[in-house]
Amino acid sequence: MPDSPSAPVASAHASSAFAAPARQPALRVRDLGKRVALPDSALTILDGIGFDIAQGETVAIVGASGSGKSTLLSLLAGLDLPSSGEIELDGTALSVLDEDGRARVRADKVGFVFQNFQLLPSLTALENVMLPLELRGDADARGPAEAELTRVGLGERLGHYPRQLSGGEQQRVALARAFVTRPSLLFADEPTGNLDTRTGQSVIELLFAMNADAGTTLVLVTHDDHLAARCGRVLRIDSGRLVDA
Repeated sequence: MPDSPSAPVASAHASSAFAAPARQPALRVRDLGKRVALPDSALTILDGIGFDIAQGETVAIVGASGSGKSTLLSLLAGLDLPSSGEIELDGTALSVLDEDGRARVRADKVGFVFQNFQLLPSLTALENVMLPLELRGDADARGPAEAELTRVGLGERLGHYPRQLSGGEQQRVALARAFVTRPSLLFADEPTGNLDTRTGQSVIELLFAMNADAGTTLVLVTHDDHLAARCGRVLRIDSGRLVDA
């Protein structure tokens, strides 16, 4: 007896029914705007920004000084609120969260690397890296912090304070702190801005190697086109608008 002609169709429907759902973008931005009230007018910093960033993607946001790229980064991380539009971070709409809710999202999902390192001067390198784990309530903060500092080549400098470390070493501590929470999304704002060329190149190589190893989504703000070219995609901001993607 010949096979039923409907069998392959039924099989195809069954395969479709069990197909894995599409992955949620790491970031989804829609019609984002930021305006600041002035005494007799309003200053538009960002206007009509929209894009998606996929899980695991590396994206550079570039533009001249004053173009709005750092403001955009602050909005994407929920550190500031937009005047209009919507941001979803790993499927969560930031607009529905209060300040504490946005802080919890950052603690669970986000790592930061800043131009000026943002280390606490009263804490040792180890204590600086332990801090985000302790704030999150992790039972073991010391073990992962020591492992990350060793990974960035500072296993012998655990007890040193920021003032006892060079700029490059401080940024390595900042990298260890950013990755110790195993974030799904990493924001880096001009990470080599305070470093000389040779040291900055070493830090960037370490940043990209750690990011690739962890599979983290990287959003890098920079005015350096050569650094931006290291990323898989470039978003260019000019006078508050997205002009090139």
